[in-house]
Amino acid sequence: ILIGKSVTRGLGAGGYPEIGRKSAEVSRKALEEVLTNIDMLFISAGMGGGTGTGSAPIIAEIAKQKGAIVISIVTYPFALERSRLINAEQGLQELTASSDTVVVIDNNRLVSLVPNLPIQDAFKVADEVTARTVRGITETITQPSLINLDFADVRSVMGNKGLSVIAVGESNSRNKEEEVVKETLKNSLLDVDISGATGCLIHITGGPDLTLGEANKVGELLTESIDPKASVIWGARIDPSFTNKIEVISIFTGLNSKEVRGMGNGKNSRQSKDKMGLGLGSI
Repeated sequence: ILIGKSVTRGLGAGGYPEIGRKSAEVSRKALEEVLTNIDMLFISAGMGGGTGTGSAPIIAEIAKQKGAIVISIVTYPFALERSRLINAEQGLQELTASSDTVVVIDNNRLVSLVPNLPIQDAFKVADEVTARTVRGITETITQPSLINLDFADVRSVMGNKGLSVIAVGESNSRNKEEEVVKETLKNSLLDVDISGATGCLIHITGGPDLTLGEANKVGELLTESIDPKASVIWGARIDPSFTNKIEVISIFTGLNSKEVRGMGNGKNSRQSKDKMGLGLGSI
């Protein structure tokens, strides 16, 4: 949908969130039409600019009013982008109020996790993680799996949970259960303490050799440090191409939103010396 045609004449928002917001508002009727009868909506946007920062909260608000679960997956600006950081924080506050959960991918974490990748490939990492997260959630619900989730499961973990973080990892080592958990926790794309998480959704993919015991062990190790009362759901599916390999995509929900504020200064960022630990080596 081309939003705000009368506002921007088909151009961008120029980095001004108010223009992005107005563009969504003048296109509200068209948005309401396409967001009717939607069970779950994924919103992917960049925070700090104009279109994503301004329009995403409006789109989320409309979808919520229509009864959908709204999962927003957004990127957070680099520390050097001062004005965009200010816009991003305001946009995140508005988007969190309109969404069930907001998953934040911090560009500053990409700098520490994949510092030596060409810049185009580094940005592809964030794109690929977003795509794999959406695919992981939807396939666990809709595709035959070793352990299936249903829509109610996802609602229980993602509904009204606030700030969330993605963590991804994979391993084909001899001790792959322990190794994939280590890689996953290290590769969180937002530098926050997950121990306060009130929910966790885990999607495990393995080869035909994946056992129920292995999948269960991965889930136990991933969640042993979070709130004992946290709502945890997990699904596992078999991919014939995953011989002796496990991939994990996890979303920790219900984190304190104050952890986003000021994080862009990078003072508390954990630096990783790994060349590539996100399980995205093919990018």
